[in-house]
Amino acid sequence: MSDEKSQKEAAAIAAFAFEMGVLKRQRRSGWWHAGVRDPESIAEHSLRVAQLAGLIAAAEGGDPAKAAYMGLWHDSQETRIGDIPHSARPYVEAKGNVEITVDQVAGMAEPLANSVLKAVEEYEAKESLEAICARDADKLECLIQAVEYRDLGVQRVQSWIDSSRAALKTETAKRVADVALEISPLSWREK
Repeated sequence: MSDEKSQKEAAAIAAFAFEMGVLKRQRRSGWWHAGVRDPESIAEHSLRVAQLAGLIAAAEGGDPAKAAYMGLWHDSQETRIGDIPHSARPYVEAKGNVEITVDQVAGMAEPLANSVLKAVEEYEAKESLEAICARDADKLECLIQAVEYRDLGVQRVQSWIDSSRAALKTETAKRVADVALEISPLSWREK
């Protein structure tokens, strides 16, 4: 590989890393509708999605690393289009996540670009066990976040809890959601 090509590919990775850094500063905007003044960032959400995706996949007999990897990238496109709340979707036309990801990874070495793109494509296809687990992790994380906000006194989160619970597909995610609705967000401290 030429030095120039190597430098361009390294620059593409660095630029992508800077773009992904936007997710640390960008808030999950739907929570503002419930009255949350300072909602979690997209990066904070994606971290717990990846963690939960790996755990759900392991419990369901899938590949935890693959599911977690999908969880990492499932909202990465929001650097370009923002976090569009569900109430806004009927009014906004945005490119699909796969198409956005293609633009985001342009210029990266093919194996790297394909790694991210394949994860997003599989997540969006909703067919593999790992994709189902990662999608369940996204909904479960939203439910858990709503429970945490409710515990802090935010009153208007029930619709997030209800819609997230209703969307779950795996038995593991359903069981975890049901228990999360019953225990304290600080139960981990009581061990």
